[in-house]
Amino acid sequence: MGSIAENLAAIQARIVSACTQAGRAPESVRLLAVSKTHGPEAVRAAADCGQLLFAENRVQEAAAKIPECPGALQWHLVGHLQSNKAALAARLFDWVHSVDSARLLETLDRHAAEAGRTLPVLLQVNVSGERSKSGLAPDAVPAVLRIADGLRNVEVRGLMTIPPLAEDPERSRPFFRQLREWRDEWAAGTGADLAELSMGMTHDLEVAIEEGATIVRVGTGIFGARIRAAAEAGEA
Repeated sequence: MGSIAENLAAIQARIVSACTQAGRAPESVRLLAVSKTHGPEAVRAAADCGQLLFAENRVQEAAAKIPECPGALQWHLVGHLQSNKAALAARLFDWVHSVDSARLLETLDRHAAEAGRTLPVLLQVNVSGERSKSGLAPDAVPAVLRIADGLRNVEVRGLMTIPPLAEDPERSRPFFRQLREWRDEWAAGTGADLAELSMGMTHDLEVAIEEGATIVRVGTGIFGARIRAAAEAGEA
C-alpha cells in the first residue's frame, strides 16, 4: 500500500465516484477513518491531510490514544460496548455507533447526563441474524426507538450494521438494502429521525453508498493492515 496520504486520497476518490454513480452528492457521505491498532502518529498523518472523523473499536485503546492525537478531531466508537465501560465511553466519544440493547442506551443516557452532555448514538442492527454478530434483532428496534424518545441525553441519529464477511462486495448489498428499507419503515412508524446509515467498509463501500450509506467506516484502506491482530479479541 501507499502512504496514508495516498491511501486517504484513493478512498476519497472512490467515495466521490460511487456517489456520482448513485446520483448522490459526495458531501452526503462521511468518511470515518478507523484507526484501531494504529498509533497516534498514524492518526496525525491522516489529520494532516484534512481527515477529521476517526473511529476506534475498543474503549481502552481509545482512552490511551485520543489524548495523544490532535484536539480538533471527532471520535466515534464502532466496536461492541460493554455496559461497565459505558461511563468512560460517554465521556470519551463524540458518537457511539454500536448501541445494541435498550439497557445500554439507558446506561449511556445516564452517564451522558452525569457528564453534562448529549451523546449522538446509532442503533446497531443484526440484519443477517448471525449469532456471532452484536446488534439488535430487527423486531426489537421499534421498541428501543420508543424508549429513546423518552431519554434526554442520548439522541438516536440512525442505524449501523455489519454484514457477513464476504470477498464479493455484492454479497453485502442485500443487507445494506434491507437496513435502508427497515430504516424507512421504522422512521415512518415511530416518527424517529433516522438520517444516518453507518454501513460499508474498505471492500464494499461503493455498494453501501449505492444503498444509502451516509457514513462509511474505512480502516485498512487508509492505514494498512492491523498492527496487532490480538486487539480484535477484546471487546470495547
